[in-house]
Parts: sequence; structure tokens; C-alpha cells
Amino acid sequence: MPTPHAPHDLGYRSLFAHPELVRELITDFTSFKLLDDVALSAFERVNPAYVSERLSAREDDIVWRVRLGDQFLYVYILLECQSGVDRWMALRMQTYIGLLYQDLVKGHELSPGLLLPPVLPLVFYNGLPRWSASMELAGLLMQAPAELAALQPSQRYVLIDQQRLDRTALEANASLLALLFRLELSAGPDVSKNVFAALTTWFNGAPQATLRRSVQVWINALLARGASKEELFMVENVEEGADMGGKLATWAREFEELGFQKGCAQGKAEGVAEGVAEGVAKGKAEGQVIALRDALKSLLRIRFGDIPQPAAQRIDHATQAELEGWIERSIDSPSLPALFGQDAAPA
Repeated sequence: MPTPHAPHDLGYRSLFAHPELVRELITDFTSFKLLDDVALSAFERVNPAYVSERLSAREDDIVWRVRLGDQFLYVYILLECQSGVDRWMALRMQTYIGLLYQDLVKGHELSPGLLLPPVLPLVFYNGLPRWSASMELAGLLMQAPAELAALQPSQRYVLIDQQRLDRTALEANASLLALLFRLELSAGPDVSKNVFAALTTWFNGAPQATLRRSVQVWINALLARGASKEELFMVENVEEGADMGGKLATWAREFEELGFQKGCAQGKAEGVAEGVAEGVAKGKAEGQVIALRDALKSLLRIRFGDIPQPAAQRIDHATQAELEGWIERSIDSPSLPALFGQDAAPA
């Protein structure tokens, strides 16, 4: 069963809504090189709503279609952010890819030869326990009689285990995604300060506004894992054209004060990770909803300024699922009415 979304899960979903970061994830953190020189215009986001029609809501699904010459490649990313190890991941992946194929057949989106496209199945995992699940379906099956062996299903996936990335290679990588990974994995103030210095340079390079906002959402979500409610979202007043160098310096200080670095607060980080992985304690669930409400309000203030009272009341009375949906859609929503509807009064 899918686990409830933590704010940090939503932060990663906002990052992987951008083709440049999907390309960096594959190019820099897998052995596949087929997308190294592919233009961003060849990437197209696919709505995986067909999955939730048949299974429990799979809002973690991130599916991209990439044109390679005259053919398409589908990239299927499952996020397992701060979750425990899922023994049945290979079975889940086979199920989701099967549903993807069924949808392509139903929609007549096949090659001229009526063949199904290739799929790159990725699992991005940043939980603390070492990933121990079988990476192929065969590891979950009983041994079949010899004459049936060739008829058994087969499915494999690629695992990106963030916690166990090569730190030397990560430090040598200047990409945005590598910087964010280094920030999350930082073990001391010096590393954190170096990363924020590099992020200052990145912000000063005037990247696209939607990507800037997604990085801010990600930093917010990362801080939320170690902050108190009062300290939760430090980027609330960030505006386009603001002194990002000063803001990033403030965030760096907050990271030190919160003791988020693992070398300073390993026990605290592990406790938070375990709490998110379990996701069953009522007190923690209530705190998660509060964090999501604050996250949404912070993001809306960044984008649209003051929040009208009807919209604020609607947020205060929303369910966790509604909050998660609004946070994801707010990344690209052009206005508050477009996000909530013309009538923003409480439901």
C-alpha cells in the first residue's frame, strides 16, 4: 500500500516535474547514456491517471515519454522518499508497466509496427535502511519445474539509492541535482556552506522561474524534516529578484541551527525517517497535515502574494489528499482561481 506523502516526497515530485532534472537523474546517477545528448524538447510528461483507476491512488508515479529519433522511450520513476524497503517492488513495477502498456494499446499510441515501446523503470530511494528487496521479479517467485521455467514472468528495475551514492563522485558533479543531493547528505557545516555557495551561483544564473520555485519547495521540505512549526518554512518571503545570496546564507545558518546535518544529529534524522516510514501514529499524521498546510501557504505567498481569506479558510479545512494535490498543481498554476476555482470560499 502506498504510504502517506511527507512534505519531502512532495519536494522531490516537484523537482522531477522538470525534464532537465529527470535527464540529470538518468545521466548522472545510472549507467545509461542514451539520454545524454537528447534535447529537453524531446521530453513529454505523461499523466499516470490510468493507474489510479485500477489500484490505490498512485500519486507517486512520475512518467515521462522521450522521443529518440523516430521512436519513444518511456521513463517510469517511482519515488520511495524516506520510506522503508518494499519487498514487492519488482512486482509493483511489473504491474504499473503492464497498466501503462494497456493504456497505450487502448489509446492507439503504438509504433507503426504495432509494437510496445521500451520502458526504463527507475526506483529513487532515499530511506535510511539499506535497500534489501529483490531487484528482479524472479527473486520473488518459487522455483518452477524445469519445463515451466521459461514461462515465468520477468521484470527488473534500476535502483538509485541516494544514501549510498559515491560521495567523491557526487562532490565532483556540478549539476543542480548533485548539489541538492549533497545538501541532503551533508555531514557538517563546511559541506553545507560549500553547497549553498554553489546554489547561490546557480540562482544568480537566472534559471527558469518554475524551476526556481521547485528548488525552493524542495529546500522548504528538507528543512521541514528537522524544524519546529515556528521555524518550518524559511522561504516564505522569497520574491523574484530578491537577494538570493542573502536568502541562501540564511538557509545555511538555519540548517546548522536545526542540527540537520547527520554528523551533528544522526539520531534525530533517523527518528524523523522512522516516523515518516511508519506513518501510523496519529500525532505524527496530524503534524504532517499542519506541515502541508504551512507548505502550501508559503508557496502561494511566494507566487501570488497575500492569500485571500476564503482561500486560507479552504486550506485550513482541507484534507491531506487535497493539500498534496494543491501543492503539486501550484508549481505551474497561473493564478489562485486556476488552482482553487473561481469561488475560493470554504467547501
